[in-house]
Amino acid sequence: MNVGELLTNSLSPARDNYPMYMTSLSAELATETSPVHIRTASGLALKNALAAREARRAQDYAERWVSLPADARDQVKSKVLMTLCSSEHRAGTVAAQVTAAVAAIELPRGMWPDLVSQLLAAIGDLTNPYQRQAALQAIGFTCEVVDPAVLATQSNEILTAVIQGARKEETSPEVQLAALQALLNSLEFVRLNFEREGERNFIMQVVCEATQSAHVPVKVAAFENLVRIMQLYYDKMRFYMEQALFGLTVLGMRDPEPKVALQAVEFWSTVCDEEIELSLEAAEALEFNEEPTHVSYHFAQIALPEIAPVLMELLTVQDEDSDEDEWDTAKAAGTCLGLLAQVVGDQIVSLAVPFIEGNIKSPDWRRRDAALMCFGSIMDGPESSLLMTLVTQALPTVLETLHDSSAAVKDTTAWTLGRMCEFVHDAITPDMHLGALIHALLGSLHDEPRIVTHSCWALINLTEHKGILASLDDPDPPTTALSPYFETIAAQLMQVTDRATNESNSRTSAYEALASTVANSASDCLNQVSTVLVHILERQEALNAMVSQLIGLDDRNNWAELQSNLCSVMIAAVRRLHSGMAPIGDRLMTSLLTLIQNSAKQPTVLEDAFVAVGTVIVALEADFEKYLDAFLPFLVEGLRNHEEHQLCTISVGIVGDVCRSLAERATKYSETLVLALFEDLQSPVLHRNVKPHILSCFGDIAMAIGPAFESYLADGHGRPAAGEHGAECS
Repeated sequence: MNVGELLTNSLSPARDNYPMYMTSLSAELATETSPVHIRTASGLALKNALAAREARRAQDYAERWVSLPADARDQVKSKVLMTLCSSEHRAGTVAAQVTAAVAAIELPRGMWPDLVSQLLAAIGDLTNPYQRQAALQAIGFTCEVVDPAVLATQSNEILTAVIQGARKEETSPEVQLAALQALLNSLEFVRLNFEREGERNFIMQVVCEATQSAHVPVKVAAFENLVRIMQLYYDKMRFYMEQALFGLTVLGMRDPEPKVALQAVEFWSTVCDEEIELSLEAAEALEFNEEPTHVSYHFAQIALPEIAPVLMELLTVQDEDSDEDEWDTAKAAGTCLGLLAQVVGDQIVSLAVPFIEGNIKSPDWRRRDAALMCFGSIMDGPESSLLMTLVTQALPTVLETLHDSSAAVKDTTAWTLGRMCEFVHDAITPDMHLGALIHALLGSLHDEPRIVTHSCWALINLTEHKGILASLDDPDPPTTALSPYFETIAAQLMQVTDRATNESNSRTSAYEALASTVANSASDCLNQVSTVLVHILERQEALNAMVSQLIGLDDRNNWAELQSNLCSVMIAAVRRLHSGMAPIGDRLMTSLLTLIQNSAKQPTVLEDAFVAVGTVIVALEADFEKYLDAFLPFLVEGLRNHEEHQLCTISVGIVGDVCRSLAERATKYSETLVLALFEDLQSPVLHRNVKPHILSCFGDIAMAIGPAFESYLADGHGRPAAGEHGAECS
């Protein structure tokens, strides 16, 4: 069989003649006269026969490899290392990946002890830049996949070779790039080197100098290293921030190359992340009258006057045609500004306000968008009293921009309104802005899908902060500021949820907003909540009737997504109505049981349906018993589904709901349930996090059935001792 046939039928040869498969592929990878696409395909097939993301499969692959005869393994490794010398860099890169895949298996087992020394020798051969580049890549990939403890004894040699290649004196930018990428992967296990000032100084000097390279990929890799170094070694960075990093990173953010600017922004996001964690740690230590373990150097606060204006300008570099999920410099700058606001608090406001005021009515859509992004980004951090005045004054202008000619500006406006509703909701008063805000957000539900998604998110935040949770004196107030708008909000959201597609997650967001509106409604809206529940039930019944018409994966996924959405609203409505949902209880349970029966192979839908049943149990309490005979087989099946631990956990919770609701009447069903729970405890497959819930559930059962529970303790296997009560339902 030639290599082409091997690659075409790669599964069967790998299974049927593994030694020949591996040696043939490695030989083809090393053959300089073969076309490069054949060589790289051979190398990738080789790597895929050694490494897998799934832990169990990776273990199987590792055992299969080490069971190969030593001469076959040596032959493969020899060919792979030989390929590192190839003048075809794509083959060399794939060989580096294969080297790391073998290393991940062999090094932890004490095999291939001379690998690192062989790679270091290849890096030291100045006559072949291709070999040096590939060997550095191999070192980097190996550091990425092998436990740092395994390489710890050779960390000095690895670091020396990597730093040598990363220096500005390196004549090959490809080698320098490979060295910096290898350094990035090795930073975690060179902790001891970072503890030594002289070595740390040299590493930081090399990385900082690389940020000034004329080659963009090298500059990007250098900033990536700085990001990771700040993450790992914040406590060692004070000297370097004062001497170089402040200036270098500000220059980096201003770099005309977007990839460089992006990494420089990420550096400051990392600084903020670290200092947010440190402030939380300090607050916790203060609470217990202790000294914090780590100290913040307040880098973000010191640099604020320099970095905030740069970040705000970077907000203006949006690409009108960029994908909404594509990460770019403008999005990174917005995120960094938000983190900065959390760190420095009130100080950000005086810097942001002039930028917002100067650009929110700019003729350039990018500047209008940047002003709104800046406004939204600073909502979390400063004192709400400081922001309230700002939001109160600016809200009419912000609402106007929901009608902007630019879709991007409208999208950012909806997001900014969501941030205001989340963090400065007290500024939105019923007598001033609430009606105008709701009217504007509902109008945006007819706009582009991404704008709909953010408008729904704003409505979620609004209902959470202006609904029943806003009432501190009464947990179930007769009315709220949102009550006059409930019917309109629900009707508009129902229209959006009726759309055929879910572009930009807009339909799901509308269902989430509807669920939040229902969950946070006051007592004077319960009649409308009942109406919403009936409409949702009608939709679920229609979907249940469509099961036989589903064709293909897309249809099934869409059906499952809609069912989960419907369950979320149903759960909110049943919880809000409580026993008031009893008049449609029969119809509701019939629909849910039909859904459960139709969703045997859809674990996510099953989970949502089970949670919905749980809310019905809590709502109806003892009156739920009339549905239990029909539901019990599904419940037991959920308890015995050890592979889907989330479903099993929910099922355990439902057993508790049943026992609390039925009290002594649960005795009739206890044997079946206790037996299934004992099976769960004994299962080697079931996730360990489920088992504490099971033990708690036994407490619920014992409380419900009283002395009758003693018989299960005597038997120890979930069955009552002879002569005791038995279950009437199996």
